[in-house]
Amino acid sequence: MNFYFSLLAAPLVAGLLVIATHVPLGMEVLKRGIIFIDLAIAQVAGLGVIFALLLGWHAGFAIQGAAAVAATGGAIFLNWTERRWPHVQEALIGLLFVTAAAAGILLLAGNPHGGEHLQDLLAGQILWVGWVQLLPVALVYAGVLAIWFLARDRLGRIGFYLIFALTVTASVQLVGVLLVFASLIGPAVAVSALRRPALCVAYSLGTFAYALGLTLSALLDLPAGAAIVCCLVLCSFLTLVFIPIEKRPR
Repeated sequence: MNFYFSLLAAPLVAGLLVIATHVPLGMEVLKRGIIFIDLAIAQVAGLGVIFALLLGWHAGFAIQGAAAVAATGGAIFLNWTERRWPHVQEALIGLLFVTAAAAGILLLAGNPHGGEHLQDLLAGQILWVGWVQLLPVALVYAGVLAIWFLARDRLGRIGFYLIFALTVTASVQLVGVLLVFASLIGPAVAVSALRRPALCVAYSLGTFAYALGLTLSALLDLPAGAAIVCCLVLCSFLTLVFIPIEKRPR
């Protein structure tokens, strides 16, 4: 039991950090109707990571910087497209995602470890997250949460896109693209029919799903990222199913 606790403690804290920021941002994404923005920005951040690795940058700060620059560029681009072509914004977000994914495949086509890099970006390596990695991420997330809860009404559209890009940049290297999307959208969808307690319910759901996914991964020797994604989606769907109809907004 002590072995499992020591193995899962840091990954669970990483999951709690992700949930802390992604739940409120995911609820805003759902409200704005730009569901796939997280996938697109995460994939663009991943493209920045791939580019940095190809340049031989292996320091964490350099790779994080490359991811941040790429994600910020993607955010600025999407802010521009929303102002110019708002009626096809969701389609453009989808096109940005597939273009970034295809570009990543092309960049890694001649790399003998290309498949491994792509899998790490998608599924992440949350089970091997260490305490040293968590401190800078926690500081970034603390700043994001402070800005979000204290000044979100003054952010505007470009402010939202930039803070979203900053958050996803930190998250994609911590947990992978798939978990970024599931953490943002799963709890947000689950509580979409609730009013006041929505944020608390979403936080509880996300915490439980991460703990359950990590536990199943350790006990059954399953890929941690995929296990958590499945638990998040299942818990979100069950929560949505069992919310009483009378609480749904009209």
